Amino acid sequence: MEIAVTGADSFIGKYLITRLLKEGFDVYGHYFSKTPGDQLPVDRRWIGNLLNFDDVEAWVKFVQADIVIHLAAKTEVALSFDNYLEVSQVNYVGTVNLAEANRKYNPNLKLFMQASTMETYGHHQPEEGAFTEETEQRPMAPYAVAKLACEYYLKYLAYAYNFPFCAFRQTNAYGRWDNDFFVVEQFITQMLKNPREVNFGEPDAWRNFIFIDDLIDLYITVINNVDKARGEFFVTGPDNALLMQDLASIIAKKLNWTGEINWYTKPRRPGEVFYLNSNPAKAKRILGWEPKTTLAEGLDKTIEIWKKNLNGEAKS
Repeated sequence: MEIAVTGADSFIGKYLITRLLKEGFDVYGHYFSKTPGDQLPVDRRWIGNLLNFDDVEAWVKFVQADIVIHLAAKTEVALSFDNYLEVSQVNYVGTVNLAEANRKYNPNLKLFMQASTMETYGHHQPEEGAFTEETEQRPMAPYAVAKLACEYYLKYLAYAYNFPFCAFRQTNAYGRWDNDFFVVEQFITQMLKNPREVNFGEPDAWRNFIFIDDLIDLYITVINNVDKARGEFFVTGPDNALLMQDLASIIAKKLNWTGEINWYTKPRRPGEVFYLNSNPAKAKRILGWEPKTTLAEGLDKTIEIWKKNLNGEAKS
């Protein structure tokens, strides 16, 4: 089985390709960077721009993948408010180009896997409970609007052309080793670097988190159960939302950090969403998958990654 992965040098992409290769799949990677990662042989790396349809078409014709996993995106939600045009173009038009190229030129396609986001749910209250696939979507950021538009485009292709797709409305994933922009890694690195005080944003926002190993397990599970996944949307969970102030306290305790946290020191985003949480019951029911890593276990692993990283040790 041949698998094509866009965003091959992204956080999820690097972990996913490593796992796919370990399990014996033939993998092709699409990179935007001029210096793609070295996980794949040179003849299986393609450097290109998803906004260039001719380039996307050439890649699709070259690979003829059985499964396409579309991870490439601008994912920094907070930055999308100022960078709305680029985010909308890359996330929506890039997805349309890739899907249409596969519809037209890839007769081998068995499944197009789309990385969507829990951010498409937008404003809800904790008392409404964790999101399911049936929860009303109310996107409140340019990033989320573009991702929801991708979902609608794929549903249109499925209706009009029987296009085979599934999509994950992904929870915040963590376990990065080379990027501390996102919240878990940011909390950890700020506390490791600054023993006296750190500056964070909203203490009363609720978020849930999935450790990268569990998310990769979901991708592998779908690859091995294409017929069950086709045409479906899945939230990834786990149903473990907590306040940012509580997450910071847990991390501080694990690090024996006793400094002061200065909350509200970062600008509130215009479309701030204060509750994001999701229940993966559908994925368990249909695919037999559910997250296994507890938050405590995942944080311990991520802390160890960043301790080694900041000490100049190579990633293991």
